[in-house]
Amino acid sequence: MSDAQADLDKLGSSSSEDSGSQRAEIFERPSGWRGYYYHPITQVSMLGFVCFMCPGMFNALTGLGGGGQVNSTDQANSSAGVYATFAFFGFFSGTVNNVIGPRKTLMLGTWGYSLYISSFLAVNIHPGAGSFVVVSGVILGICAAFLWTAQGSMMMAYPTEAQKGMYISIFWAIFNLGGVVGSAVAFGSNFQSTANGVGNGTYVGFLILTLIGVALPLLMADPNKMIRTDGTRVNQVRHPSWKTEFFSLFVALKTDPWVILLFPMFYASNYFYTWQFNDYNGALFTIRARGLNNFMYWTSQIFGSIFIGYFILDQKRLRRRARAFCGWIVVFIMIFIVHVWAYFYQKTYTRAEETATGAYKIDIVDKNYPAHVWLMIFYGFLDSMWQTYAYWLMGAMSNDPAKLAVFAGFYKSLQSAGAAGVWAADGASLPYMNIFLSTWCLTVAGMIFAAPMVYIRVRDHTQLEDETLMHMEGVEMIEPPVAAVTEKA
Repeated sequence: MSDAQADLDKLGSSSSEDSGSQRAEIFERPSGWRGYYYHPITQVSMLGFVCFMCPGMFNALTGLGGGGQVNSTDQANSSAGVYATFAFFGFFSGTVNNVIGPRKTLMLGTWGYSLYISSFLAVNIHPGAGSFVVVSGVILGICAAFLWTAQGSMMMAYPTEAQKGMYISIFWAIFNLGGVVGSAVAFGSNFQSTANGVGNGTYVGFLILTLIGVALPLLMADPNKMIRTDGTRVNQVRHPSWKTEFFSLFVALKTDPWVILLFPMFYASNYFYTWQFNDYNGALFTIRARGLNNFMYWTSQIFGSIFIGYFILDQKRLRRRARAFCGWIVVFIMIFIVHVWAYFYQKTYTRAEETATGAYKIDIVDKNYPAHVWLMIFYGFLDSMWQTYAYWLMGAMSNDPAKLAVFAGFYKSLQSAGAAGVWAADGASLPYMNIFLSTWCLTVAGMIFAAPMVYIRVRDHTQLEDETLMHMEGVEMIEPPVAAVTEKA
């Protein structure tokens, strides 16, 4: 094994005492170039670049407010369509993932992003094509459900118990680089623009990047061939009948009912985007200021995910239960920091004032701009901490890809249901303050409901019954792993 590969293994490995995998069957990891290619960090990084190219560009476009358009109504209605279909298909996408496999599911999910970006280009060329944006949003919702379920299943299954925070942080950092790059493109290409919407070149650049993302899953390794850094094999998902897989939804809830307490947290996890992007960034700023705000927002997400994932959730000096409580406290405090701050801005303007013709927009050269952009930075911190913590909690409940795929499907389904409702409310011109206060209340409620689950369900090790969708009523769901995987402090 080369020194470089040894360093990579050291970065992505933990002692058997930390991973607790000493009772599981150990396999020899491949060497040479195959060792690099099949290394879990390499595959999680490639997964991050798929999301860099596709959801990353979607985030960059959404973050501009109104999808970079002057009239945000079509984009708001399209986003409601995205999340409505996302919510429905997300509930069953874990089943699709378990039947056709994560790589094919990932590939199936990528192409909808290219269609969505192309619809905004079409509107720029033909202003009357707003219905195309809405329809493409509906189709994207179906594709996104598949992409994010496959992503969640792989990202949470590849690391050992002691590595999950770090791996989630690696993925989240690479994924959010997509928003950073997309925002930089938008900011640079529109720096001299006096218009309130982006040009065709911005959409073309985004479209090219999403098409690259469509091809990337072809280069990824088969999850069934993956071996973790401690030598344990990623639990293989068997592909039984569709009937059995749909039954697994019920099985997952029956064997792990505490996940229900995370549902309010799941519901709120994309709800706050509407106020941040349309009702704050889109309402108050010029197009180049919106681009710079967007850049700062997604950049701060990288640091936020690394901070909570590596320095708190994977902190070796603390037991896993202690880390879970520390993460909860940090996220809860951040909720109040950003929302109290945002409230003092929100009470100074209304939708009627900001949508009026000739309304003043804050630009990057204005004296009041720095204070406003810092709020976007802190919102980026909150978002990345929230998402990283939610994924870490699901990963703490099981290591089985089949069960994690079901959990990820629940997560994205409920997340999208909340987003669909608030985007529809924004499209119907609900007052900004109403949307803001509902966002604040939902985020607080999500964390309060999650607290009992953290106390009762998160253990210092993963039990055998948490590892798999068990046999129930004579129906063989998923073949149990060789032994339990535990994490000891």
